[in-house]
Amino acid sequence: MARSTRSTDWGFPRWRGYGSERGATKVRLCDRHGCEQPGDCPAPKSPNSPERWYFCQEHAGEYNRGWDYFEGLSAEDAAAREAGERRDASGFAGTAHYGWGGSGDGSRSRDEMRALDVLELETDASFDEIKMAWRRLAKANHPDARPNDKEAAERFRLIQAAWDVLRQAEERRAA
Repeated sequence: MARSTRSTDWGFPRWRGYGSERGATKVRLCDRHGCEQPGDCPAPKSPNSPERWYFCQEHAGEYNRGWDYFEGLSAEDAAAREAGERRDASGFAGTAHYGWGGSGDGSRSRDEMRALDVLELETDASFDEIKMAWRRLAKANHPDARPNDKEAAERFRLIQAAWDVLRQAEERRAA
């Protein structure tokens, strides 16, 4: 009797969905020698080349640490490429107001909240209160006022960093 070549896999609703195969799924392995993980992270073999390596996440991170995007370009070409990419990405600058979306109170970013903690202020402090607290703490911990005190120097550095964060945030809000 002749063997039938007709498939009995008609898809939905009886056995399985349309387009499903009975064979094993092909998985690309990581191109790093000896790695048995799936290679699902493509990486260029050389600058401006369509050829790709396929690494697992661990080896892709290792590869990218040493990657120089501007390798082989002259200084002018590198500057032109950087300017072009900044121009292309500048459209995303409009979403900077979503930066506070992390932990914060909705009106201040996480960095601003940390800066207020350094200046020993409440979260609803006005900019005038921030300026007064910064001056008070900066005078108390300034290296000229407390020479040879490494802890005071470190506190002064933190106070200055907090002031910079809060001042820049206030300038952004005013603009």
